[in-house]
Amino acid sequence: MATSKKTTAADIPGIPSLNDLAKLAEQFKLPGVDIGAIVEWQRKDLEALAEANRRAYEGVQAAAQRRAQMLRETFTQLQGLMAQAAGKDALAKQSEAAQRGVQQAMDNFRELAQMDARTLSDSWQAVQDRLNENMANLQKLLTPKK
Repeated sequence: MATSKKTTAADIPGIPSLNDLAKLAEQFKLPGVDIGAIVEWQRKDLEALAEANRRAYEGVQAAAQRRAQMLRETFTQLQGLMAQAAGKDALAKQSEAAQRGVQQAMDNFRELAQMDARTLSDSWQAVQDRLNENMANLQKLLTPKK
């Protein structure tokens, strides 16, 4: 999977700027509430979701390209089989080719399943990392100060 630039909250269409929301919240001047920290928290959450989506998209794109490549290879192999369809040992060749074809199909299925699992794992990792960071932040906030 190719890696591209990190997606930020500003890259998500239809979402108001977190800076604009911070300015609006600052107008209310709630005592004891750090609006900047809340905005930063939400910005990081949005960035984690955007990163998870980017990774998922790239994984799906890579799997689709691989599926197309597998299909082209299969058609090429079929063309070769058709060319060998005649002759006295054609039945033996076709039997061997069928066995190879079944094995190749199983290998392809396994490869695609692994790609899908890796895509799911990679995209979930971005969210999981952010959840872990949120839990650590909450733990700090809830720890009594000495």
